[in-house]
Amino acid sequence: MNVQLIEVYIPDKHFESINEKLQQYDHRSYWISSESEERMLVRMLADTSDVEEILNYLEGVSNVVEGFETMLIPVQTYLSKETINESVEEEGEKQEAEKAKLLRASRHELMNAAEKNSRISWNYSLLIVLSAIVATVGIIKDSEAVVIGAMVIAPMIGPVISIAFSAILGDYKLLGKSALSSLYSVLIVLAISILFGYVTDAGMENSQYLDRTKVTLIDIPLGVASGAAGALAFLNRLSGNLVGVMVAVALLPPSVALGMSIGDGAFVSAYGAFLLVTVNIMSIILAAVMIFSISGIRPVRWQEVQRANVSRPLSIVFVSIIILVLAIVILEGQKII
Repeated sequence: MNVQLIEVYIPDKHFESINEKLQQYDHRSYWISSESEERMLVRMLADTSDVEEILNYLEGVSNVVEGFETMLIPVQTYLSKETINESVEEEGEKQEAEKAKLLRASRHELMNAAEKNSRISWNYSLLIVLSAIVATVGIIKDSEAVVIGAMVIAPMIGPVISIAFSAILGDYKLLGKSALSSLYSVLIVLAISILFGYVTDAGMENSQYLDRTKVTLIDIPLGVASGAAGALAFLNRLSGNLVGVMVAVALLPPSVALGMSIGDGAFVSAYGAFLLVTVNIMSIILAAVMIFSISGIRPVRWQEVQRANVSRPLSIVFVSIIILVLAIVILEGQKII
């Protein structure tokens, strides 16, 4: 059973109207208590599928009512007579219904996660530095295992997925922060790998390096699959570690190869690595935008809805055009070779 607890602190003078409205929404249990002389506390247990609609209403109330606060709390276990006596047939019907749609957490949970992923912190910076060093050493030593280890610790999935999520909602402030965080991580990787490429010629002829300086059309489906997997993991609030490896495959080694090529002065190889990084980033964003569109994520305020209605198709078209241009560049480059 997938349920969540909503706690709402309501000023006394607004309690009757808000309480009456809240009880109209689908819920499993409803409790009322006096929090203080000025506020009442409503606890509302609801199915996860119904939570977003309730939070949308509460979000609108929060904009106009002073002293009004809402908290969403995950529920690990919920037992009642009704849950224990639910029939197998009803559970089976519910599972079939859930399979028919793309499951996801509420928009409010996802927004909080996207904002968290867009922040640059010391932990994030340190993980990027360590993953860049490990990946660069792995490529120099031609060790696939070491490169994979670097991708496990590289937290590169968060900002890229947040770019797609903010594009769907038309949240340009979050989009800018996410893009800055993503660019920040790539620049750190480039700086470290440029330094390695400058001080040593080792690793410039092995397969781990050469494979990341060549780009073909088949790299586009890899980026699309990585972005789709990352978006689905984000929607369901799953651990990003395993899916993050897939995204890191498309971003970390090519960025390291680009930096090593620049440091060594191998600009032809640097061009190939740059194309690969760009193709992968755009493919990931396109796939994530498509997944988020299918999931039905939409804002509720009128101005935000209008902005999202413009931003969503515009982002899809813009990224698609860039990928198409890159595909043409790749094909033309292959003809020259």
